Amino acid sequence: MSVEPEIEVRDPVSAPDAEARARRVTRRFPLFTRDTARPEGGGRAAPGDAPAPARQWPMLAVLSMVGLGLLVTAFDAFRVGLLLIGAALLGGAVMRWLLPRVGMLAVRSRFTDIVTYGVLGSAIVLLALMAQPKPWLEIPFLDDALHFTVRNSQ
Repeated sequence: MSVEPEIEVRDPVSAPDAEARARRVTRRFPLFTRDTARPEGGGRAAPGDAPAPARQWPMLAVLSMVGLGLLVTAFDAFRVGLLLIGAALLGGAVMRWLLPRVGMLAVRSRFTDIVTYGVLGSAIVLLALMAQPKPWLEIPFLDDALHFTVRNSQ
């Protein structure tokens, strides 16, 4: 196994390695990647000497609310449970937007995380409000589209 020579860094834009040292002289991406870059806002949400739950409080907040929503859904209040799950995802999108460091809630880039959490949370809330029987939200053109596409074939 050959030892790679230490690279002299002349470019302040070089990407840091796992120990936060700059690694590349050029801005061109290497042909073969050796590790993955941490997402924006990744890392700890609290200082390193804080206990583990405190370091990952944004992710724990979202997961706790999703767990509560699943529990409520299991006790036959599906609409309220799904609204809690959707609200948890929307809350995750808001935290990802407002907080500079959100720990493990940061999975991809900030923009992608916000869009993903926001679209999924909005879809879950909208579908929970429109669920049958006795929907809390009725959108007439969706009802017409459903009746147009699903025909009774007798």
